[in-house]
Amino acid sequence: MTEPPASPDTQRRRAAHDRGLAAEDRAAALLGARGFNILARRVRTKAGEIDLIARQGDLLVFCEVKLRAGLAEAAFSLLPRQRRRIAAAAAAYLAAHPELSALNMRFDAVLLARTGEAEHLPGAFEAEF
Repeated sequence: MTEPPASPDTQRRRAAHDRGLAAEDRAAALLGARGFNILARRVRTKAGEIDLIARQGDLLVFCEVKLRAGLAEAAFSLLPRQRRRIAAAAAAYLAAHPELSALNMRFDAVLLARTGEAEHLPGAFEAEF
């Protein structure tokens, strides 16, 4: 028995999910090329999701990945409410991983354009609670 074709809405959600995974792969490769070790991807906590968690020496980075048509659009899409959610998710992650709590912590962003451009923004924002 064959399944009925997916609805247009389901197809859009799947395509967006696939684009998000590909963007996170690109961002992880960019961070890896800069000496970061990717500890986790798509970490879900009760407070929200963190796209990438990376480490470089004694620095722990919580990284948000933004893919838009251009880098400027990607930069403007990181809203204050989302920054607060990421910071809360980072606190929840650290509570579950106390062995990492002594590390220095930073919130970065990787901006990706559909044209292929990419930019890593170290310290893109401060924790807002």
